Amino acid sequence: MKAVIITRSGGPEVLEIQDRPKPEPSLGQIRVRVTASALNRADLLQREGNYPVPAGYPADISGMEYAGEVDALGPDASMWKIGERVMGIIGGAGHAEFLCVHEREAMAVPKSVSLEEAAAIPEAFLTAYDALFKRLDLQPGETLLIHAVGSGVGTAALQIARVAGAKVVGTARSAEKLERAVALGLDVAIDASNGNWAERVESALGGQRVQAVVDLVGGNYLEGNLRVLALRGRIVVVGLTAGAVAPFNMGTLLRKRATIVGTVLRARPLEEKIDLAREFSARMVPLFDAGRLKPVIDQIIPFEKVRDAHSLMQSNKTFGKIVLRWT
Repeated sequence: MKAVIITRSGGPEVLEIQDRPKPEPSLGQIRVRVTASALNRADLLQREGNYPVPAGYPADISGMEYAGEVDALGPDASMWKIGERVMGIIGGAGHAEFLCVHEREAMAVPKSVSLEEAAAIPEAFLTAYDALFKRLDLQPGETLLIHAVGSGVGTAALQIARVAGAKVVGTARSAEKLERAVALGLDVAIDASNGNWAERVESALGGQRVQAVVDLVGGNYLEGNLRVLALRGRIVVVGLTAGAVAPFNMGTLLRKRATIVGTVLRARPLEEKIDLAREFSARMVPLFDAGRLKPVIDQIIPFEKVRDAHSLMQSNKTFGKIVLRWT
């Protein structure tokens, strides 16, 4: 099979399409012929040598999600039939023509969605779902702040939060991204390009506070998050594109009785991933066919141009997901 190989740590130029042995499914697993797989920030970090893969996955093949058709069944695998369309997240090696996953980790592709579109669903929507409901316990009528609302997880969190009945405030560093987010249902758009986003949030809400924050940026955004947070508000930190170190006033944390949690999906135990996949399949997947949720794709790029895809993601000019497709 063909796979995207990280030949050494470095820039996009270290990526090559090479042949690798086709994997064989083990007990309870299925093998998937991958049609498409989206690109994620973690893939860039892995290429740079800054994101070790979980145990059991090859360090030289990136990729955390996939969409394709069931190609083979391992021993005792009975949940799927050969040829059925599936999608899901994986700890690594998603940027290959074939991969093996536990059958209960896989999710059915919505009937109205193409495999290229389905490739933009798993990582973004599972991460957003987990952040909103498992970490923040988001409730109808609450006001949610999403940083980097134009990102893959940001656009997914925006849509899910609107379905859940929340009011959504979103930040981005691009007027174009904010306009497109408004078209997706964003209630309040905040330009964060000049750094005073917290003041703008306060002004836009008329002095009101947000009950929950999805932070996909990290770094010095933490102080602003606490500033705009309501009493007993909650913050979930999902991404650290602005850095992993953030000084903040712990007095504000105490005074507001705030909760700050972090989350990551990639390194979770198998059973946790299975539970999340099954719950998401039951509660959220039907909403794609109902037209209430939709994958947001910036571009679909052939795997042969994976270097261009990495460069595009590093430019921070994308809205939604970059999807890689085997031709």
